[in-house]
Amino acid sequence: MSLIVTVPTDRLVHDLGALPPGVELLLWDLRSPAPADRLDIVVPPYMDGTGVLAALDGLDVRLVQGESIGYDGVAEVLPPGIPFANAASVHEASTAELAVGMMIAAQRQLPRFVRAQERGEWAPVFAESLADRRVLLVGFGGVGTAIARRLAPFEVELTAVARTPRTEQVDGVGELAVHGMDELDTLLPDAEIVVLSLPATAETHHLFDAARIGRMARGALLVNVGRGPLVETDALIAALNSNAIRVASDVFEEEPLPAGHPLWSAPGLLITPHNGGASTAMNPRIARLIRRQIDRMLAGEPPLNIVIPGS
Repeated sequence: MSLIVTVPTDRLVHDLGALPPGVELLLWDLRSPAPADRLDIVVPPYMDGTGVLAALDGLDVRLVQGESIGYDGVAEVLPPGIPFANAASVHEASTAELAVGMMIAAQRQLPRFVRAQERGEWAPVFAESLADRRVLLVGFGGVGTAIARRLAPFEVELTAVARTPRTEQVDGVGELAVHGMDELDTLLPDAEIVVLSLPATAETHHLFDAARIGRMARGALLVNVGRGPLVETDALIAALNSNAIRVASDVFEEEPLPAGHPLWSAPGLLITPHNGGASTAMNPRIARLIRRQIDRMLAGEPPLNIVIPGS
């Protein structure tokens, strides 16, 4: 069997290395004419893949392999009949790493020290710890589980909620009871740190609106490494301006945040620019996933991570 696989960058060509006989690897970022009418695996660009999927219209494509875990908006622009796989297994570690880093940065007031350093000012402060804090994970898929594993050494009191209540065995944590989403409002007032890692769906849209944010403990920290639409922007701004909560967020409803947006100047907010998966950990992991998809296709096995089935 022969396969034609396209990837958008020279780096991916390099990271994939030598491929099995019969696999032709082509460089294509979907912004130029397609290299062939029939393509077996197409990998769109990272973070801009949705905007160029219309280039697949009229082509015979067996699989589109995305480079992100999230795939909101893909179904609306992907030509009918083409299956789409997300990048589960690629970004969980990096996103969890950022989530823990944001918790530490917010709790220990690292941005304050950076500003003081820029002023040449010695400015000690008695800060909040991460140790001994009650942490509520909202979402317990791959990213939520990875966050839990990385929080284990920090001696936190961990609680999790997800769509499906269950008991999970987590490395370093042990047995963890995952509560159902119907218990979220009951658990929120007791949490000192709330971490969101849910996908953007109709069910999770504005999950944290004014009412739900209002159920959080005053001064609690809300960390969002899931998707921007999980949190209602106007409610977030109001809560920050009233010093009701603190926030560390990697994602927002409007991205990139435009100049002059109220969130840039909101008190108690740490912003990162949707950078959860953007680390060197991504490179070998996305290459391994693409290679596994190639091997499975060559073996006549179904692809992994299908989130939008084809016809």
